[in-house]
Amino acid sequence: MNVMLITLYDMRSLQERGIYPDLMREFVANGHFVAVVSPSASSAQSGVTVHEEGRALIVKVPSGSIQKTGAIRKAWNTITLDTRLKRAVALKLSHIKFDVLLYSTPPVTLTQTIRYLRARDGLKTYLLLKDIFPQNAVDLGMMRASGLLGLPYRYFRSTEHELYRLSDHIGCMSPANVKFLLEQNPKIAPNLVEVCPNSIEPQDLTLTAAAREYWRTKYGLPHDKPIFIYGGNIGAPHGVEFIIECLKENEHDDQAFFVIVGAGTEYAKLQRYFELAKPRAAKLLPFLPAEDFDLLCAACDVGLIFLHQGFTVPNFPSRLLTYMQASLPILAATDPHTDLGEIIEGGKFGFWCESRSVSVFMQKVNLLCNAETRHRMGQSGRAYLENNYTAKHSYEIIMKHFAGGRTCSNTAPS
Repeated sequence: MNVMLITLYDMRSLQERGIYPDLMREFVANGHFVAVVSPSASSAQSGVTVHEEGRALIVKVPSGSIQKTGAIRKAWNTITLDTRLKRAVALKLSHIKFDVLLYSTPPVTLTQTIRYLRARDGLKTYLLLKDIFPQNAVDLGMMRASGLLGLPYRYFRSTEHELYRLSDHIGCMSPANVKFLLEQNPKIAPNLVEVCPNSIEPQDLTLTAAAREYWRTKYGLPHDKPIFIYGGNIGAPHGVEFIIECLKENEHDDQAFFVIVGAGTEYAKLQRYFELAKPRAAKLLPFLPAEDFDLLCAACDVGLIFLHQGFTVPNFPSRLLTYMQASLPILAATDPHTDLGEIIEGGKFGFWCESRSVSVFMQKVNLLCNAETRHRMGQSGRAYLENNYTAKHSYEIIMKHFAGGRTCSNTAPS
């Protein structure tokens, strides 16, 4: 089959590691032709580019910054992206008839491109629901749901409804996502919605003692304490105020060391704390390339996940997979609406608490300072990943809807 993926993920090669390149490699491995259409925030790119990679095409569309930028710029670039994507597809992929269109949220503003491809190719559509917008913006106080200030919300909510209407199938990250989506959108037929989790192609990240020591030394981390690592986007959804309170409390304990790695709209807030408080038991690092971050994780002991307490939308961060791949136990501090904690504790690969009580969080930290507990939970996490969250699992969930997963390579370009 000819499969197109539209995603905000800035994919430049199918050989990258992540939930989208790993899934697309699985399609190629099963005989399909794929085209990935994604935006490029690079100011140096002035036009649409196409990169051929075996049985795949990577189409890059100039978009301006959409992620890790201010709200107004992000909103404008997101709204105008749909038109740019449609033009790029019409310009560069008109010679290929596609059978299946995959697309992920964010954003919800892809409806023009989806309608165009449905009409042009008569294809089937599958939404990979990674973000429920605009409700998550309301949860964080970034948008009003009513009154005159609710106009942006009503616009995006209408667009969200249209996106769901255009989707033949919707894959959600977890059971709580499925439940929330159907409760908030009763017009969606329940049989069209299923769990299609975040997934990767797991790599062996086992480090020798010498390699572990090397990576800790490289980033100025201690060798004699368990290291709790948080990595990824640092923005409003992650409750930076709570993270800072946890770092402050940990200064009174001599057992654990925290390292925060990433970038985002709230990074400066963390940076100010580190500059003023100069914590002894924590370190802040800027964004690292994925390969370096994966190896740093393998040299650490516990993976951290933080979500803002105000969420009613059940989020499920993909960063979880990076930690599980490195056989790290998880400590998650989140809102009570996500089922992340239920899955982590049910799978016996970590602990969960609400992101409102620093004292409870520190109790979990103390439990994970036990080396035997960490090893047992880390091994359970790796096994859970291999049994539930591989790209092969997601591929099979998606393809069971489309011609029994048959290939039609004769329609792909030569």
